[in-house]
Formats: sequence, structure tokens, C-alpha cells
Amino acid sequence: MTKIAVLAGDGIGPEIVAQALKVLEALDVSFDFEPAPVGGAGYAVAGHPLPAATLALAQAADAVLFGAVGDWKYDTLPRELRPEQAILGLRKHLQLFANLRPAVLYAELASASSLKPEIVADLDILIVRELSGDIYFGQPRGIRLVLDGAFKDCREGFDTMRYSESEVRRIAQVAFQAAQKRSKRLTSVDKANVLETSQLWRETVIDVARDYPDVELSHLYVDNAAMQLVRAPKAFDVIVTGNLFGDILSDQAAMLTGSIGMLPSASLSAGHKGLYEPAHGSAPDIAGQDLANPLATILSAAMMLRYSLQQPQQADRIEAAVKKVLAQGLRTADIWTPGTHKVGTQAMGDAVVKALA
Repeated sequence: MTKIAVLAGDGIGPEIVAQALKVLEALDVSFDFEPAPVGGAGYAVAGHPLPAATLALAQAADAVLFGAVGDWKYDTLPRELRPEQAILGLRKHLQLFANLRPAVLYAELASASSLKPEIVADLDILIVRELSGDIYFGQPRGIRLVLDGAFKDCREGFDTMRYSESEVRRIAQVAFQAAQKRSKRLTSVDKANVLETSQLWRETVIDVARDYPDVELSHLYVDNAAMQLVRAPKAFDVIVTGNLFGDILSDQAAMLTGSIGMLPSASLSAGHKGLYEPAHGSAPDIAGQDLANPLATILSAAMMLRYSLQQPQQADRIEAAVKKVLAQGLRTADIWTPGTHKVGTQAMGDAVVKALA
């Protein structure tokens, strides 16, 4: 039986994951769901955001369904014990290097976007973000004392941005292959006019492009890419970029779709084992109030079926059910507009289950 590690986490994590599980259970597929604490919940029971038992479960499972981590009450902990370190640890130990973040605007949500409907209508972008390198993981890093003019003990923070050619090559291959299945257009985003790392990035992507002559490759500096995402977002199809730039651009793209509560994501290893999570955070301010939008988590479960569990037809069913619910006018608070019907977290999950039938 397919084993799914269920790591609900903190804040709204348990609420939204519960709705995704409800949807998965309504399918004609058998799953073995095994829950485990992670993030602040992991620290509370084991003194670490990624307890050893949780990591072992994630490594043994066929896929990981993840909620969200983070809570203000843990902000005073040392950095290595904060809830957010759990997701970094999972990425490292599961060797997850390719983050796929689709930004799709459903026709029914055009009025919920922060841009004019004619700018974002029919938007369908896939951002492929390298996940295991860049400045988030580069060494050396830290905070040190330096001499600074009249100040004898001035603190200096430093991080190292670095990429190897092999890291760039493998994420580029994922992006080119994704582009081949879509409109065969790929935009590589870097800062090659300033950064040595980005110069290597661009040279490597151009070299990989020789193996994919059917894909049209273009390049943008990250500042221009950010501008074009709000000026003419439909000019993009697939975007490939590094960890830092991808972190920023994918959240920016989220707002084009009406709400970050609509964005799923997949983080994949070379063997297509994956961790699936909504792109939003733990939102502890609304936890337990039946306000959170579960659709990003439900759509993440659909991505899990498609990419890790080889169940594309079941993924299609979930995505079609989400579209049906939106067409019926049901909205959580983050995507509500006048004339639609506002519902809570559980009611939205129930509606998707009903639409599956």
C-alpha cells in the first residue's frame, strides 16, 4: 500500500492538511497515512523541529504531504531549533532539489487578482526553482566582529552564494523537460550582469539548451523579471531560476492568481520522490478559526498523485473538482468577492469531496 507521511506542522497546517486527506480518502485509491510532528509541534514533543522519528518516516514513505511550520512563540529559540529549519532539513535529507510552483489563475478568480482581469486572464505559469543550493546553503556564513573605522566591535553578517555546474545543469534539465510538455518556452532568470554565480548559471543553461532544440530559451535579469511578472505575466510559460530568486518570484506570482492560498507546490528528488505543500505559511493568527483556504493543500495532493504516485487521472479528478467548486461560487475569505458565497475551511473541503462525485 502507498505510504504517505503526513506532516501537518503548525498554525493552520493541521486544518488544511485534514481537508486534503479527506479529498484523498474519497478517491478510488488506498493510502496508508502516517502522521508525525514537525516544526514547532516537533520541538514541543522532541526538542527539535525535525525529530529523528519524523525524518525516518519521511525517508521511508512514498511521498510527504506537508502543511506549514512556524509560530511566533518559537521566535526566541536559537535559529537551528526554529520550526522553519524542519523544511530545510527535509529538503537536505530527502535530496529535494527541484521545486515546481504552478501559478494558475482560475477564470472565476480573475476579479480577485491584484491586477486587472485583462492582464491576468488565462494565466498559467510554472516556476521551476532550484532548491538545494544558492545562498541559503552556501558556506561560509555567519556573524562576526570586524573593525569598522571608529567602531572596534562592529558586527558583520555574511552569506555565500554558490552553485556548481552540475547543480545548475540538473535543474535546467527539469525545466526544459517541463517546457516540452507545455508551450515549449523557457525563461531563465539570473543576475549575470553582476554575479559570478549567475554568469555560470547562464552559461550552463545555454549549454543544456543544445539538448532541447524544440524549446525556445530566453534570459532575464531578476529585477526585470519581477517587473515583467506584473506588467505582462502571460508572456511567461516556464521560468527556471535559483533558490533565492525563485523564493521571491514565486510568491510574487502567487498574488497574480488572487491569493497565495491557491498555490500548490512540489519539491522533487532525482527519483521523483516528493514533498508536497501549499506555498503559503502557517498563519498562526487565524489558526483554529476555520478561515484558512485549503485549496492549495488539496491541489498539492493532486501534484503528489501526478509526480510521485503515478496517478495522473486521480490528479485530474481533484483539479476538476476544485474548478467545479469555484464555478459554484464558493470562496474562502482570502478569495471572496461580492456576489460569491463565503465558506470556511471545512466547508470548502467538503465541497471538493462532493464535487469529486
